[in-house]
Amino acid sequence: MERREFIKTAVTTAAGLSLFPSISFPFTEKSSLVVVKGGEPAQLVRSAVEHLGGMSSFVSKGDIVVLKPNMSWDRVPEQAANTNPEVVAEVVKMCFDAGAKKVKIFDNTLNEIRRCYKRSGIKEAAEQAGAEVLFVRTRKFKTTAIPDGKLVKSWLLYEDAMDADVLINIPIAKHHALSGVSLGMKNYMGYLGGNRGKFHRNFDVKITDLNTKFKAKLTILDAYRMLLRNGPSGGNLKDVALKKTVIAGSDPVAVDSYGATLFGLDPLNIGFLNEAKERGLGQNNLSKVKVNTFDI
Repeated sequence: MERREFIKTAVTTAAGLSLFPSISFPFTEKSSLVVVKGGEPAQLVRSAVEHLGGMSSFVSKGDIVVLKPNMSWDRVPEQAANTNPEVVAEVVKMCFDAGAKKVKIFDNTLNEIRRCYKRSGIKEAAEQAGAEVLFVRTRKFKTTAIPDGKLVKSWLLYEDAMDADVLINIPIAKHHALSGVSLGMKNYMGYLGGNRGKFHRNFDVKITDLNTKFKAKLTILDAYRMLLRNGPSGGNLKDVALKKTVIAGSDPVAVDSYGATLFGLDPLNIGFLNEAKERGLGQNNLSKVKVNTFDI
């Protein structure tokens, strides 16, 4: 984060100009990320986080951690519409190993919430690992200022996500009919209330506006299975590819940019990644990112 932006955030928070403070993380001039290939879901995600210095680099003793998997669809893991439940469960375990007080998971799903939580496999796997997997409550969506938004200046945002000590984003890599790909930046739409369809107009700007408010300390992109076509909900197993890959880093734009390449896309040609780069949220030019690749 640039010094000017840091000062702006500090002054805004101190003055109480927004209902919730932004969660921020330190940026370096040279972004880096970790790519791990070839193993099973739990192996891949644990290895990726360990190569970043371990979960204790992101989670401290006593922290309340919120994890944001994609669990919006009434689909089973093999259909690759939701984050792999084994990936989510392993992240839960690592958070507790690092001293987390609580780990919470919730999503404002697009299909019926109970079926999504169950059929995705995430509720059972995450609860067995010790997490609280919670249904969203309408009363917890609060109109919240987005000071750095261009088009979205305020929105109904889920207060439990804003109250976290640590936010960790765990999207799945999949095709999306509107944006081309659905990765980490888009995953925060699960914390929106109100008419989310309004985000589809001027999507590149609006999704970046949202990402000025939600800033995860760590983004873990699940590409164990990828939905290559007919996203975001999919359904046909012929549209799914087994990639056995996890990408992780603290620069969300770099993680999404690498994820885009798995679909044969150039991140420099993706509107929301260019918008995010221009607004200082991360790096989408992978020639300027240190990519550390490991095999299981």
